[in-house]
Amino acid sequence: MYISNLRLWNFRTFGSPDYKIDLKVPHLEVDFKPGINVLIGENDTGKTAIIDAIRYVLKTHAYERLWVSEDDFYFGSSELRIEIIIKGLSFIEASHFTEWLGWDDVHSEEAIPFLRLIFLAKNNDNGIWISSLCAGTTPEGSALDYEAREYLKITYLRPLRDAEDELTAKKASRLSQILSGHKLFKKKTKTEEHPFERIVKETNHKIEEWFRNDSSNDYEKSHKEQIKDIIDRFLKEFISDSVESNIFISNPDIKSILEKLSLNLIDQIKPGLGSHNRLYMAAELLHLIKDEWSGIRTCLIEELEAHLHPQAQMKVIEALEKEENVQFIITTHSPNLTSKINIADEESTNLILCKDKKAYSLYPGKTLLDKSDYKYLQHFLDVTKANMFFAAGVIMVEGWSEAILLPVIANSIEKDLTRSEISIVNIGSTAYMHFAKIYMPLNGTMNFPVSILTDLDIQPDKDGKFDSQCEISRLEDLVGQFDTSRYPNVQIMVAKQWTLEWCLYNSTTYKNSFMDAVSKVHGGTLEFKRGNDKQYDEESFKYKLIEKLKNRSLNKVAIAYELAKEIKEKNLIPQSNDKYIEYILDAINHVCK
Repeated sequence: MYISNLRLWNFRTFGSPDYKIDLKVPHLEVDFKPGINVLIGENDTGKTAIIDAIRYVLKTHAYERLWVSEDDFYFGSSELRIEIIIKGLSFIEASHFTEWLGWDDVHSEEAIPFLRLIFLAKNNDNGIWISSLCAGTTPEGSALDYEAREYLKITYLRPLRDAEDELTAKKASRLSQILSGHKLFKKKTKTEEHPFERIVKETNHKIEEWFRNDSSNDYEKSHKEQIKDIIDRFLKEFISDSVESNIFISNPDIKSILEKLSLNLIDQIKPGLGSHNRLYMAAELLHLIKDEWSGIRTCLIEELEAHLHPQAQMKVIEALEKEENVQFIITTHSPNLTSKINIADEESTNLILCKDKKAYSLYPGKTLLDKSDYKYLQHFLDVTKANMFFAAGVIMVEGWSEAILLPVIANSIEKDLTRSEISIVNIGSTAYMHFAKIYMPLNGTMNFPVSILTDLDIQPDKDGKFDSQCEISRLEDLVGQFDTSRYPNVQIMVAKQWTLEWCLYNSTTYKNSFMDAVSKVHGGTLEFKRGNDKQYDEESFKYKLIEKLKNRSLNKVAIAYELAKEIKEKNLIPQSNDKYIEYILDAINHVCK
């Protein structure tokens, strides 16, 4: 069984001004898959709230105290509600919840059971009152008993976890909690002696004998005289003559023994945070792989990348993807990790983009993405492109020239892309639709600005003239790919003519600087050199530029670097009537509102 759906009302940042709880309209709804679910998005978008809501309802194996506080209520509200739908129950799993189950396809011969959990909390003048966890198909459900709740406990790994401390021997250590839940450390009866208890009793006896050893010689006092006798002498004076000390390794009960255990790596001297973190995760996963466990097998991991370098992150996520019958719900801020998620596996992998107090699942049927898009993204979604999931806005460009120039041009109009948390994503081709559809949910509009910067790609004829009708037709085709009335957040900005370089050449703002940049990069080309009068031959320059653009021999990236330096050094501010770079300014202004 696995978490299929989460719905929130008036929880943390998810609420409505009237505080109303309409069961048909949750303030947040998130769908999950039975395999890997990854919550992505910039800070303060609700990823942790989603994780905590699940913890409040299901509780964890860590015996942590989870109490709703005033901060959990949407601002000004007095009541919150959390619902979780559990699906995929086997016959044995379903048997734990018989009286609370609902059924999908109830009129079918193969009706499918599901479990609906309801968590309510109220904030009144006397403090916070929390109802018992309920379950069932009615709006309020009925109380879920303690035994049934035990089968709903999940595994949780908190962010910035102190893995070394969690695995070190101490009272109520996390390692002792993990091991005590395993069948190997369960006793069938209270009087039964566990093998560990027998081992420790024998060890205690040997230790006791060693400290009671009264053998001495002319050169050294006995063990007893050096340690135990001295301690006992003071004890008799401090307390009474009847008191005597005993030195042992542990109380011979299984709980005390497990608290004396530590977990570390063999043959590694002082392993670092990353190694401890992976060891800790491996230990926690014991809860999910137990053969006898007939409860939910779900693991919540906040910031999986904590203390892990990029390659380690990828190894961990690959290992988790191999685990069958285990559900993972993970939060991350790591483009490296996100780029490694196998989004082409639509059955068991789910990227959930958290934006503007909503959660958008990216699996099929939730956006305009189709199967070919997923395969493309799986192949091309490298680390640099995965940055777009953690930005406040995105500008998609066709190549490195645009990626180099846009931040500089933006600064010249007092738009700082870095401060505005805007990512420039170099698609490396005109395949921007594969990426743009991510921001086009089937239900609703995503409040996330996306600018797509693309060339018109209509070449001039041999005389350097452009076919205006072909340009108009091409522009209509490009713009027609987008339903801007339905998705106003996604806008395509098309070069006025041909390519970026051609527009820069014709720009009233950048023309001279662009020609200088071309001359520096292609210094051996006669047509790009200044004459004795320190001027360029406009006709020769123009036709040579057309030739190089057509045969793709123009070094666009190097020219972009030179032009970027010129724009910064000369503080070139775009002229208001510069029609050739208007599309670039529109792209910047759309994402930097």
